[in-house]
Amino acid sequence: MSTVSAAPSAAPRLVARALDAGYPGRRVIEGLDLEIAPGRITMIIGANACGKSTLLGVLAGLNAPQGGAVQLDGVDISTIGRRRFAQTVGLLPQHPTAPEGITVAELVSRGRHPHRGVFQRWDAVDTRIVDEAMATTGVDALADRPVGDLSGGQRQRVWIAMALAQTPRILLLDEPTTFLDISHQLEVLDLLRNLNRTEGTTIVVVLHDLNLAARYADDLVVMCGGRVVAHGTPVDVLTKEVVAEAFSLDALVISDPLTHTPLIVPVPAVPTERKHRT
Repeated sequence: MSTVSAAPSAAPRLVARALDAGYPGRRVIEGLDLEIAPGRITMIIGANACGKSTLLGVLAGLNAPQGGAVQLDGVDISTIGRRRFAQTVGLLPQHPTAPEGITVAELVSRGRHPHRGVFQRWDAVDTRIVDEAMATTGVDALADRPVGDLSGGQRQRVWIAMALAQTPRILLLDEPTTFLDISHQLEVLDLLRNLNRTEGTTIVVVLHDLNLAARYADDLVVMCGGRVVAHGTPVDVLTKEVVAEAFSLDALVISDPLTHTPLIVPVPAVPTERKHRT
């Protein structure tokens, strides 16, 4: 399989320090410290409204923190130009939208924007990177198809191809498997894992499915109420107690027989006995 680019040996470090974040009149995250392990796959999990997407948006520089800071290699990202920051950090939001009628190749080509100046012409390097990004994600045969005509799984791979064409060394993804059936979910996660293993790209994913997160993550960040309640390898942090705290869920945590990663099995509530008619 083609690779997009050879990443430098030293992976960049993305760190949140004493982070406060939220929206006008509402603070979602308060005093959060988090260091994303460079060159690894980190999955962020937690119940709805716990702050996962808010955290990802601030790490991506889309939203300014209300307090504290996000640093890239020790530099506050607010002092880094947007174009320069995008050359290192890429984001795939939860619900990306494509312009009407745009083709796959045209959309993927937009990933090159951070690397081209206002008057810089498209060159052979841009073409090669876009072609490799489409080949890596398996959408090269769809290059001339309108994005709007594709299936959900195909569209998701096209968006990932656009992110790859950006050649980021850190890739942030917010729920990339939403609305996909299980086979396409695995396809997307396999693609991200291969990107991490072959390119050394740091991958950060917000994910709802606990078992898929445990299977694919090198590190898990478990959030609850805008704070990190556990951070480490899936085996170390995904315990019965952490699941109960973060998800209010009574569950067994067993070893997946295939991957030996934690497998969450919810414990059903004991049904109330029906009264028999006399």
